[in-house]
Amino acid sequence: MPSSWSSKRERQYEHIKDSYEDRGVSEKESEERAARTVNKERAEHGETKGPRKPA
Repeated sequence: MPSSWSSKRERQYEHIKDSYEDRGVSEKESEERAARTVNKERAEHGETKGPRKPA
């Protein structure tokens, strides 16, 4: 996990990662998906440097 994440985002990451693992997704894939999801949320809420265009 990047050190720039807040404790809220770290909890969100762990929750998402655990959910994927419970569904049978490998640990590595779970970590990647959780990180992508959290980074997307951060971008959508303006917590990153670059602007994000809505899909």
